[in-house]
Amino acid sequence: MNQEQLDKVSRGNGFIAALDQSGGSTPKALKLYGVEETAYNGEAEMFDQVHAMRSRIVTSPAFDGRRVLGAILFEMTMDRQFDGLDAAEYLWKKKQVVPFLKVDKGLADEADGVQLMKPMPELDALLARAVKKGIFGTKMRSVVNAANAAGIDAVVAQQFTVGQQILAAGLMPIIEPEVNIKATDKKEAEALLKAALLRQLDGLGAGRKVMLKLTIPAVDGFYTELVKHPNVVRVVALSGGYSRDESNAMLAKNPGVIASFSRALTEGLSAQQSDADFNAALDKAIDGIYQASIT
Repeated sequence: MNQEQLDKVSRGNGFIAALDQSGGSTPKALKLYGVEETAYNGEAEMFDQVHAMRSRIVTSPAFDGRRVLGAILFEMTMDRQFDGLDAAEYLWKKKQVVPFLKVDKGLADEADGVQLMKPMPELDALLARAVKKGIFGTKMRSVVNAANAAGIDAVVAQQFTVGQQILAAGLMPIIEPEVNIKATDKKEAEALLKAALLRQLDGLGAGRKVMLKLTIPAVDGFYTELVKHPNVVRVVALSGGYSRDESNAMLAKNPGVIASFSRALTEGLSAQQSDADFNAALDKAIDGIYQASIT
């Protein structure tokens, strides 16, 4: 694991950009960016369009390691290039932004109020490829829809089991058990989740560290114990469907937690904007998220 990258992610000021929309979420992301479904035919053209959007973001002068600590990539993005360099190499060498890779294969059907990750039989091969590409860490998402103790325990256990596999490959896992912001018992679900996470973290053993990506909690500062846990490198927050202004305002009330926003980052960006307008809008977005992340 690259020590310089670890130091940056552990102690740097800034946030992690989530640029990892996959097959299911890409049409919506493109529509918000001003690219209608009539603008492309089939999946290949769709991914070309979203790669153009991501390229425009990461090559913008507004996007660099002074405010952006890391960026999470979709697998297909890892295999592509930004400005003539492999994506992960470009991020680190040109922008000083630490590259992460989304590794999950989507969500299973809901059971016990949660959605576990689908099986990942090809994970070891993907991790080996990621190491060769210069990826620092990974991200994988499950979803909690209700305060069901058995379901939440199952989500956290699965995340940490796969997390151990990722650590063994020499990569830093971002463990993401997202609590649905529409859950009617979100506060109760977060209490169960925190307890389950602390149990797993306490069992990791000295020197084995992970990152956590969590929904901004209903109670301000609720995850401070996780932020301070010796086995946690960083706690990052997802926007989960909140607007950027809402996300930033809520995040600022959670000291030590930094952003890892996707939709809230790209809000207000459009394919139709001139480069000057696009860069100005991105600069404003990055600055707002950065300020909320350093509180």
